[in-house]
Amino acid sequence: MRTPKPIRRSSTWWNTERWAISAAMKRKGSSPSNRSLSRGIAVLRAFRPGTALLGNGEIAERTGLPRASISRLTQTLTETGYLDYCAPQRAYRLGAPVLTLGHAMRSGSPVLRIATPPMTALARRLRINVGLAVRDGEDMVYLESVRFNAKGSQRSVVSGQRVPIELTALGRAWLAAAPEAERKSLMAQLKVKRRKRWRTLEREIAEAASSVDQRGYCVASWQPQVVAMAAPLVSAGLPIHVLNVSLTTEEPIAAVVGSLYHPLLALTAQLRQALMGIEL
Repeated sequence: MRTPKPIRRSSTWWNTERWAISAAMKRKGSSPSNRSLSRGIAVLRAFRPGTALLGNGEIAERTGLPRASISRLTQTLTETGYLDYCAPQRAYRLGAPVLTLGHAMRSGSPVLRIATPPMTALARRLRINVGLAVRDGEDMVYLESVRFNAKGSQRSVVSGQRVPIELTALGRAWLAAAPEAERKSLMAQLKVKRRKRWRTLEREIAEAASSVDQRGYCVASWQPQVVAMAAPLVSAGLPIHVLNVSLTTEEPIAAVVGSLYHPLLALTAQLRQALMGIEL
């Protein structure tokens, strides 16, 4: 009998999930039914790109929940179709209804309905990558991403891709616009996560916040030869969204910023104005 491949332990994202689950379980007035729902969602969130199959033991480790509870939850989620059971490996994978939820979210989002056409037009015109993301835990999650390769051909849209808040222009722009209490809470989590590099990262995050305050955008280059710029999109009644533009290039960062800051800010202003008139 084949056994699931071992899970890489270099990532610590599930520690955040376990903290969130624990907080939900302890919340005053939380009923047993609410706890069951929170736990079921936690099981689904244990699956991330690169993790096709998970057994009950691995799910228990990632969520911090008792294995007996995981067994009941995975059975229920399998009965409802949200998990598929792979008998030869005694493990689970996400079921088709999860994809249906994602499609429903994208098709029903007024922000994406308004933002996608001008984002695509800008990406095609300048042959760059243009993305829109929101925060989820310690990551930014792309809602939309229109990407072009070095020859200018459009690549597949990447929705659902996650990038770390503390390293990216997307995340630092979000931190610059976040409410103070929420920002401080997240910064405390990131300090634990990045203890060895925190002094440098904290300085870079502060510089990004200053740039957003003074110029409306911030810049980061956390991947080789990739320069990214991001601007927060804040609209009443909506979560903070962040727009970004990026380019793979050997040009100096200053040259990239000089050519892209105006299109980024113009798109941000256009979408901010458009969102003011929608019904949420």
